[in-house]
Amino acid sequence: MKVLIVGSGGREHAIAWKVAQSPRVDKIYCAPGNAGIAEYAECVNIGAMEFDKLAAFAKENQVDLTVIGMDDPLVGGVVDVFEAQGLRVFGPRKNAAILEGSKAFSKDLMKKYGIPTAAYETFNSPEAALEYLETADMPIVLKADGLALGKGVLICNTREEAREGVKTLMLDKQFGSAGDRIVVEEFMTGREVSVLSFVDGNTIKIMTSAQDHKRAGDGDTGLNTGGMGTFSPSPFYTPEVDAFCKEHIYQKTVDAMKAEGRAFQGIIFFGLMLTEKGPRVLEYNARFGDPETQVVLPRMKNDIVDVFEACIDGRLDQTELEFEDNAAVCVVLASQGYPVKYDKGFAIKGLENFKEKDGYYVFHAGTKFDGGKNLVTNGGRVLGVTAVGKDLKEARSNAYAATEWVEFENKYMRHDIGKAIDNC
Repeated sequence: MKVLIVGSGGREHAIAWKVAQSPRVDKIYCAPGNAGIAEYAECVNIGAMEFDKLAAFAKENQVDLTVIGMDDPLVGGVVDVFEAQGLRVFGPRKNAAILEGSKAFSKDLMKKYGIPTAAYETFNSPEAALEYLETADMPIVLKADGLALGKGVLICNTREEAREGVKTLMLDKQFGSAGDRIVVEEFMTGREVSVLSFVDGNTIKIMTSAQDHKRAGDGDTGLNTGGMGTFSPSPFYTPEVDAFCKEHIYQKTVDAMKAEGRAFQGIIFFGLMLTEKGPRVLEYNARFGDPETQVVLPRMKNDIVDVFEACIDGRLDQTELEFEDNAAVCVVLASQGYPVKYDKGFAIKGLENFKEKDGYYVFHAGTKFDGGKNLVTNGGRVLGVTAVGKDLKEARSNAYAATEWVEFENKYMRHDIGKAIDNC
């Protein structure tokens, strides 16, 4: 069969790598793809938001299945466009992708259906938000309602920081129209855990847990990024936490979306906070996480194409997800200055080392060819270096050893990805 993957980052590279392992697949396309994805797929120069062009390409090339990796096209309704033309596509429709597309919608959904989350208020005007903040407890969290590349969340420790945050989101429009409306949320403390799941509209199947590191600097300092590294499984996601979430969060979310006439088929990413009062939902995403995908899929035993199709056909209840009894750690190699200002176009060396080693992977996030065969940096997050091990400590040691194989000018990374596991 022929598969088209829509996207261009490390997540899509990991998906392409996993799809390529399916004996059912003999041709993969990726739009627009990147230099790493090109090892597995024919990259097509069509943007992820060019829905009609994507659908036309899928028809012309008799693509059997399209997998949407990115949030923007899902929230924009690419699945609806494909389905209207009789094309088989994996991902939620527009009316379901709002679960990620609007923080206010997801918070209201959780309140209505009793899904545990932080207390919150929603504001459409900066004046009203500022007035509320004058009497609110600090610290507090400000969230842009719309999509903001995973960066539209501000943790404000003081009232002055909160006022400045409202200005950043609603007046300066740092994240564009995503900040037209904001959610002001109770600050929760605890461990963060990411849990990905497959959903077919009725049934939900949970993947292995992971934990992301969002801040740019060691010790969780600096600005929020799209993710500087991750590990799987999370030792903090205990059987007790799993049992609580299965009873109070996972299936309740799927049932709530169905009750709202927004049946969800695709991936639901649960961002959880493990508080003293129990697990709470921090956020939902409507697709695979990045870089969580880069540690979850290398541990997955299933043929991912079979799982995609089970979700589309509403027969996920017949599928059992299986994961290796091991661990994985991903360290992101970024460009110095990310996520604000950085240079690109620098030659990347050393990737040939990964072809000779089992259990070591490099997923491309921001790379391209310079017009010839030379690979160069082309983004803030450049590569995700992933390694597996018998446990998290071994996987972490392996991943950091592998980061030394790769060289490019202005290479930057955090040195404490998964450090918390040392004390487990």
